[in-house]
Amino acid sequence: MQDYSAQLSKYMPATAAPVISRWINDSRCQFRISRGRISKFGDYRPPHGGHGHRISVNHNLNPYAFLITTVHEFAHLKTWNAYKDRVKPHGQEWKSSFRQLMQPFLQAAIFPHDVQVAISTYMDNPAASSCSDLNLFRVLKRYDIKKEDTHTVEQLPENTVFALKNGRVFQKKEKIRKRYRCVEVKTQRIYLFSPIAEVFILQQGNFRQ
Repeated sequence: MQDYSAQLSKYMPATAAPVISRWINDSRCQFRISRGRISKFGDYRPPHGGHGHRISVNHNLNPYAFLITTVHEFAHLKTWNAYKDRVKPHGQEWKSSFRQLMQPFLQAAIFPHDVQVAISTYMDNPAASSCSDLNLFRVLKRYDIKKEDTHTVEQLPENTVFALKNGRVFQKKEKIRKRYRCVEVKTQRIYLFSPIAEVFILQQGNFRQ
């Protein structure tokens, strides 16, 4: 049995690493530290085509987000072992697995108080992604390495022009329910942006922190 604690401690709280190392060994899971992905923080793939369980987690998450994402993906593994593909990916079975797997970390007080409180609230009804819960996502963002050139859409004043990593340019407009209406400058098409989407500003303004 291989001990992955030392490698895992580079990405998550050190006290959590031995637990995750044991999970990797017990499940015979191929656990991979992935490049940063915009569309997702982590990924789980069930056994298929000669491969066993496979989990990947983005390398650029802060330690608490990395651990929560890891637990999220292992909850998929646990659910698949119990139900295969007979249940919804984020149905009640997965929610139950996530709560069960997260409990030891909450009891060990691994997380800072604000993260602990946010996770406890989130666990009342876990979502498909931690970024789906705006409160948990905002609390976790406090522990990111600060990037001076990026802001979230909700921080931008109305009519601010901003760009995405792929170079597309938008102008922020009013909030519609939970999202912001934004106009793509080149096409004049309307898109709805999550308030926590990270963007690069192209003009200065009085930003909310």
